[in-house]
Amino acid sequence: MNKLSIRDLDLKGKRTFIRVDFNVPLDEEGRITDETRIQASLPTLNYAIQNQSRVILASHLGRPKGKVNAKLSLKPVAEALARALNRKVILAPDCVGQIVRSQTRSLKDGDVLLLENLRFHSQEEANEPEFSRQLAALADLYVNDAFGTAHRAHASTVGMVSYMDRAAAGLLMEKELTYLEKAISNPDRPYVAILGGAKVSDKIEIIENLLKLVDVLLIGGGMAYTFLQAEEFEVGKSLVEVEKIPLAESLLRRARELEVKLLLPVDHVVANKVDATAETKTTSIQETPIEWMGVDIGPETIARFKNHIASAKTILWNGPLGVFEIDQFAAGTMAIARAIAESPATSIIGGGDSIAAVIKAGVADKIDHISTGGGASLEFLSGLKLPGVEALNNK
Repeated sequence: MNKLSIRDLDLKGKRTFIRVDFNVPLDEEGRITDETRIQASLPTLNYAIQNQSRVILASHLGRPKGKVNAKLSLKPVAEALARALNRKVILAPDCVGQIVRSQTRSLKDGDVLLLENLRFHSQEEANEPEFSRQLAALADLYVNDAFGTAHRAHASTVGMVSYMDRAAAGLLMEKELTYLEKAISNPDRPYVAILGGAKVSDKIEIIENLLKLVDVLLIGGGMAYTFLQAEEFEVGKSLVEVEKIPLAESLLRRARELEVKLLLPVDHVVANKVDATAETKTTSIQETPIEWMGVDIGPETIARFKNHIASAKTILWNGPLGVFEIDQFAAGTMAIARAIAESPATSIIGGGDSIAAVIKAGVADKIDHISTGGGASLEFLSGLKLPGVEALNNK
């Protein structure tokens, strides 16, 4: 990683603005239902506290659309964070203004102040210069540890950085960049990528970029049916993006030109509806019933995919291989999750539903790197520059 790290900064006695990703899910009563993102920030926060920094934390939560919304206050986050750090966390009444500025000035070494939701101000998402300057005025140093928002050019991820002397990556950001850069620049081979999810249109750039990098590309989930239709298979009522069939044809051609093994399902579980009460059966792709739809990869496909996973040195997985939220359609996704966990290869899971899948399979602790940024990791793996990363100082 060629960016400055929090390890490169002299933190003692310095007010350090740390952009974190505390965009946690809340239930109807405003209770946090999953503290993964808070837990992921702890190595950076503990490092800053142990090095006697005066810590100022900033995050957004939900989509308040530039207005104060009590239901999206970071109060429950402050309480959960205080428990996780085992120390007092002061919640500011806002993220800018005179009161907040006074609070930052009165911090002592090792204190932690959490600013209120950045998106209570529309200027945050607009990356407005004056708002950026006000955020920057709160601190001496800047650290971005919110990889999940690094693909957004907002005031707290890009705008304020130009007003700061030093801007570095936090430990979580550093870990993300180290693993993801290796996946696109220097992977151990054979390199196997597994792509699933519903739509080809969500994954066009990543497929195009991965075809230049990988040895094997395994495609499952709803998006596989657009490719199967491009190969002139009858897929019944399965999800097909008809307007993307020519694109799928060109990607299949490109894979052949680059001598990348691109494998599609050869059999699947089909259902008469996407519902836990559905009737299901397993058929080869050629024998897909006209009124039924594919909801999971079948046993022969699982065996073929596992074969490639077993011989891989680097594995990248993004997107489930079936409608895994419904238990009887989850066997393929679960089998692949367990196969990745058992492999000695470097394994990288890229955000979103794939994280839910490895958690459901009970193997999250056996994955080398689980990316905290769904959209950001997809853009990075597609070869795009992330504004929040580009803004940081080089070493």
